[in-house]
Amino acid sequence: MKFLTPGEKIFSICNYLFLALLAAATLYPFLYVVSASLSSSNAVLSGDVVLFPKELTLQAFRQVLTEQGIWLAYGNTVFYTVAATCIQMAFTIMGAYPLSKKRFMGRTPISFFIAFTMLFNAGMIPFYLTIKELGMLNSRWGLLIPFAVTTFLVILLRTNFQSVPEEMEEAAKVDGASDFQILTRIYLPVSKPALATISLFYAVGTWNSYFWAMVLIQDESKIPLQVLLRRLVVSMNPTEGMMATTDTTVLFSQETVIYATIVIAIIPVIVVYPFIQKYFTAGAMVGSVKG
Repeated sequence: MKFLTPGEKIFSICNYLFLALLAAATLYPFLYVVSASLSSSNAVLSGDVVLFPKELTLQAFRQVLTEQGIWLAYGNTVFYTVAATCIQMAFTIMGAYPLSKKRFMGRTPISFFIAFTMLFNAGMIPFYLTIKELGMLNSRWGLLIPFAVTTFLVILLRTNFQSVPEEMEEAAKVDGASDFQILTRIYLPVSKPALATISLFYAVGTWNSYFWAMVLIQDESKIPLQVLLRRLVVSMNPTEGMMATTDTTVLFSQETVIYATIVIAIIPVIVVYPFIQKYFTAGAMVGSVKG
């Protein structure tokens, strides 16, 4: 049994205290939003809600869930997230696999140009003008195709593919397997942790994104949930449908409705994450020791 020196004990105590404070600072805003969404408007407006709900009620959630605009935006977000993740993973795999092969001619210059985009880009206005010239303004494709690849994730997956033993590929070639069969039957199955991790990055990034959707989409029937949520949070002004109620004895504030909308927006990510956490834990550092 190892005994800690006084200095090590002090460091450990300070380290635990710092991490505890950091965790509390990170979790408190989330807990407050949940508590405020479950509390009465009087409790929220008077500042009585600090950590736990006061005067528990689900009225704000009822009002949000009866608003058709929320469901439409929710459906758009689900579509964008699923479609974008599938497209992004397809392009990322197709880019990472050939770049992981030493026999691939032009591997070095292509890798350089791909990495170059991590340091330099044309900027927002040229990017917007490019999408406009491609005819993707106010189109769902404008939120899918221009964001099909993240350079860092291509490099991460390429490094993971390089860690697969070459003997497995050579044995498959002896059996007459093509490159496509080698990719689908060897590389992808053994790279599940990395693929799950990258898919999580793509999915969460798409789910939470709002800026380019706000810039590129003018049609209200195509906006994702995050754009609607951003409008609610910035203007603090829910739609008339959210604030309408047939029960005049029930009072609720704009803040409680907005907090309820925020909670509904983050539920899917919280629900899905535990199911892929094991892959995320295993894949977070995959390929990090081999260049």
